[in-house]
Amino acid sequence: MNFASDNAYGAWPEIIAAIGEAAMGPAPSYGDDALTARVRERLSQLFERDLVVHPVISGTAANALALATLVPPHGAIFCHAESHIAVDECGAPEFFTHGAKLVGIEGWNGKVDAAGLNHALAHFLPGFVHHVQPAALSLTQATELGTVYTPGEIAALSGVARDHGMKVHMDGARFANALAHLACTPAELTWKAGVDALSFGATKNGALGAEAVIFFHHDDVKDFEYRRKKAGHLVSKMRFVSAQLDAYLTGERWIRHAERANALARRLADGLAAIPGVEIAHAVEANAVFVRLPEATVSRLRSRGAVFYDWGPPAEGRTLIRLVTSFATPEQHVDSFIKLAADG
Repeated sequence: MNFASDNAYGAWPEIIAAIGEAAMGPAPSYGDDALTARVRERLSQLFERDLVVHPVISGTAANALALATLVPPHGAIFCHAESHIAVDECGAPEFFTHGAKLVGIEGWNGKVDAAGLNHALAHFLPGFVHHVQPAALSLTQATELGTVYTPGEIAALSGVARDHGMKVHMDGARFANALAHLACTPAELTWKAGVDALSFGATKNGALGAEAVIFFHHDDVKDFEYRRKKAGHLVSKMRFVSAQLDAYLTGERWIRHAERANALARRLADGLAAIPGVEIAHAVEANAVFVRLPEATVSRLRSRGAVFYDWGPPAEGRTLIRLVTSFATPEQHVDSFIKLAADG
């Protein structure tokens, strides 16, 4: 019963097959191949806009390179205090931007709100040489706590960012899960709501290792390609990354897989919530469940083979844990986990 991460599970058979097909015969290097061109076209159709698309192999690279392109070294990047770029990327955004400052903002359920952003911005004086200058807002979709920004919430935050001359970046490592929850269009969840750049994630939803940096405005691309090359993220055999994205975007399977992961998280949360002494800590809107369980229950679950992360130290005899479902999590593992949790 592995609920540690959606990264714990493998890749779709269709994606593995697509990589094999891409190996047949020669193709131009460094992204000049037909598969990469087709991915750009497919994403442009999906987002209803002429896009600039650059495949990369990791979410950290996608986030850090996108932000480095949008933000100067003396800039400030505003984000939730628990966002992936602030907590789990080992300083990559600061490193790739050559020193831009991450400004963490607290917010309920893992989300920044307009009031919190305005409060944080009030501490930075435009044009004051002793302060880093506000340059970008980064939003995580879905958030690190499994919640989802609505298009209206994104538009409100983008409005604040625009008022302060800032760009808006979205870390979309679980973009498919957010989209599946909201049942809106990719365009409505991004550029129509004011997003300038998107780290489009596929790895957590079934790719072997494939992400894409998407710019919605050609003027924002600037020197991205040179930054990607200098950072060692220009893959020579790019077609193998693009083959994954091409298979991922074929039909509606990428949304169907995300819908399945979300539904399993909901099933898990509903089952656990019915157990006395158990508390669901945050709204379950994507494929993550944060739940407080008695310490004895946590120990029993681990002793029976369940794998998950604690999300902070125990308090008052209970532990907050994170459970993540995936496109391939067996339904019986969800049911077994609920039964084991209830057996105490």
